[in-house]
Amino acid sequence: MTIKVKFLDKRIRQQFSKIVATVSAVLSAILIFCEIPDEWKITSGIIFLVLLLVIYFVVWVYANRLAETTLSIGGTSVQIKKGDIFREDGLKVIPFNEYFDTIVDDRIIGKKSLNGQYIIKIFPDVDKLSKRIKEDKDLNIPENILCKNVPREGGTTKYKLGSSIVIDEYVLTAFSKFNNKNEAELTMTEYINFLLQFWNEINRVYAQKSVTVPVFGSGITRFKGGFNEIEIDELLNIMLWTFRISETRFKYPAKLTIVIYGDLFDKINLFSLQEEID
Repeated sequence: MTIKVKFLDKRIRQQFSKIVATVSAVLSAILIFCEIPDEWKITSGIIFLVLLLVIYFVVWVYANRLAETTLSIGGTSVQIKKGDIFREDGLKVIPFNEYFDTIVDDRIIGKKSLNGQYIIKIFPDVDKLSKRIKEDKDLNIPENILCKNVPREGGTTKYKLGSSIVIDEYVLTAFSKFNNKNEAELTMTEYINFLLQFWNEINRVYAQKSVTVPVFGSGITRFKGGFNEIEIDELLNIMLWTFRISETRFKYPAKLTIVIYGDLFDKINLFSLQEEID
């Protein structure tokens, strides 16, 4: 078991106090009608203390083993869980770079990245995919295009971060900037601006379907300006905060799901997330 919540964490103590209050109220009601024999009082006290220790331990283990949680943000159900985005229902969001590159060669696009896996598994015909991107009317509006005919290998149209295209059950979005070494990078200001733009795009295209997104920036994206050591749980909190202040709201039964892949899930403390967002 990965220890994500400390044994004496204040949230564990708060949850434990609520349970103890309930148990104490029940016992008090019982003892009004039933008296404990004198010879059993010490033993009963010891049993009660042991029971309290067991309850505390169970709450602590539960907090560390919690596999998913659901929050309500502005009336939208937001589920956070470990999973594989390609196995989810509804619309699935895949982050691309600002050029919507389609070359999976471990140099421009990594084979293990989400957009690399999307191209390999879902849309391997890269010529057709590039054509869909270039010809999509909603994506290629003047507001989304920063510049055209950029002299580089791969895509030559540079899009505003957050610009998105819907292809079947997938939403491809321009998430990261590329430097001259083909490395994905962002400042924190750019990250927040991307999220605000992205939520507006999702609000436009989701068509009352559930939407699944990854934790943006938890892969190989490099954050500049002193944020190079930012943790995945901090990125998740920023995503939830920007969703909360945006005007995006999913009508029931549609919901937002944030999936966390593999070992990254062990770095997320779901138990404390509700309190932090509230």
